[in-house]
Amino acid sequence: MASRIQAMRQLLREELASAGSQLDWSHITNQIGMFAFTGLTASQVEKLIAEHAVFLTKDGRISLAGINAGNAAYVAKAIHAVTKDAA
Repeated sequence: MASRIQAMRQLLREELASAGSQLDWSHITNQIGMFAFTGLTASQVEKLIAEHAVFLTKDGRISLAGINAGNAAYVAKAIHAVTKDAA
């Protein structure tokens, strides 16, 4: 399970770069555990939920167990959409 979570961290980071994000997402792969602290603000989280149906805690923690090869690109594009003005 730990290797799958780490693989999803790497995949999410790669997909964020592929989506065009210029932000530093190294903290996603530097962390451990089933959740990743994204660094998103409360307003970015609200926008992510409302506009993209990507759910995470208000403090920006996302469950990596819910990310898989089939949805990682969508999640990354949605995160990029709500953070691209922060770059």
